[in-house]
Amino acid sequence: MAKKIIIIGSGFGGLAASLRLRSKGYNVTLVEKHSNLGGRARVFKKGNFIYDGGPTVITAPYLLDELFALFDKKISDYAKIVPLDLWYRFVFSNGDTFDYSGNEDSMKKEIEKFSDDDFKGYKNLVNFTEKIFNKGFTDLSDKPFNNLLFMLKQVPSLFNLKSYKSVYELVSHYISNEKLRRVFSMHPLLVGGNPFTTTSIYTLILFLEKKWGIHYSIGGTGNIVSALEKLMNEEGIEIIKNAEVTEIVTNKNSIKGVKINNTKIINCDFIICNSDPPNVYKNLIKSKAKYNFLFKQKMNRMDYSMGLFVYYFGSKKQYKNVAHHTIYFGKSYKEHLDKIFEKKILSDDISYYLHRPSATDSSMAPDGQDAFYVLVPVPNNLSNIDWSSKGEKFKDLVLKKMDESVLPGIKNNVINDFYLTPNYFEKDLSTLHGSGFSIQPKFSQSAYFRFHNKSEVIKNLYFVGAGTHPGAGMPGVLSSAKVLDKFFNEL
Repeated sequence: MAKKIIIIGSGFGGLAASLRLRSKGYNVTLVEKHSNLGGRARVFKKGNFIYDGGPTVITAPYLLDELFALFDKKISDYAKIVPLDLWYRFVFSNGDTFDYSGNEDSMKKEIEKFSDDDFKGYKNLVNFTEKIFNKGFTDLSDKPFNNLLFMLKQVPSLFNLKSYKSVYELVSHYISNEKLRRVFSMHPLLVGGNPFTTTSIYTLILFLEKKWGIHYSIGGTGNIVSALEKLMNEEGIEIIKNAEVTEIVTNKNSIKGVKINNTKIINCDFIICNSDPPNVYKNLIKSKAKYNFLFKQKMNRMDYSMGLFVYYFGSKKQYKNVAHHTIYFGKSYKEHLDKIFEKKILSDDISYYLHRPSATDSSMAPDGQDAFYVLVPVPNNLSNIDWSSKGEKFKDLVLKKMDESVLPGIKNNVINDFYLTPNYFEKDLSTLHGSGFSIQPKFSQSAYFRFHNKSEVIKNLYFVGAGTHPGAGMPGVLSSAKVLDKFFNEL
């Protein structure tokens, strides 16, 4: 009889894990607390507008192709994923713009708008990030880091790749212009890290984008979730929705099953958590399993990613000149990030990411209108910000900033809107302290030092998703499911 596996959570990590383990012959049941799948990638529909919860930047689409190939099927029969020519448009507070793409000639022109000397530095930076990519992503992203000896073996090569530097430090070695330094160092923010403290290993994202480009799923990222759900149903994976796991039931530091909605217990042989590891260890394992001293210290020392304020809105006016992806930088950079990550205070000088899917896909909004979301990094809930009183005021600030920069007149054109705060991430997505991406991707919280894919303290408990190796972002969480192959191939 096939062993029974329960997957907790239906983010991309959980969906990928379900399919990978089903392809190995396991009896797989996925449980999801909400009425729709996707986790952070849930879809919100309001009126005639469709809003992706996130993520919206699709890189390394081959990782999705692999999931369908496990069953001799093609993703193209389930979803349409298209490349974008313009990856990001960066907008600075003084009105300067930088169009970021995979076209070398265009990149040269864009860089030379700011600096006559930095294109050579950019080329050298790309060459160096390729080396980091080859090691950090190609070689290690799907390898388990449960063994300290394995980690120690990687130290010499990681040292040679200057992993002791921050992303901003490494970029600054090659790029002299401050605005360009912002452009090429912002990638850690996509996975919950501060460019000034995140290990330079994460510059591999820069090369990852260059290698495969940036893509979009017609119908939104939620359409990929729907495609994966259809595949799961076809392959006999049981999906239970509206089923919140309120306890992981253990016996002497070994899993027994899960308790659903504080009532029903489902027994199983293995549990795969696509849920925030620190929240799982703190709040879901209620039997007070005996965590050893080192693990307790690990739990206590962790630094968490920033929180997110996400404002979804429809516009009766179409902004045809606004790119699919826009990143706006406020006046300050390091000072602003210090306020978010270290001081944990709100700032009026915000930076933001603006997503306009209707730039590529007319199905996301009614004719002649636009669907948007704007994502603003904010302190996580360790800040004790009262979002019930601050939320509306902050929304008004965000609208004002967009009105003054990328979306002139938007304050008078919004016809449909709502927002999410770090409280949503803490309560609905069960991330500790309302962090947007679990723990920060510092060197001291990466690979072996991150929460392990195979639990260090509970037998037959495994993790996928942002809080475990290799980290946040779609390529990261999809790769975390590939790590499971190494464990379950050995069983």
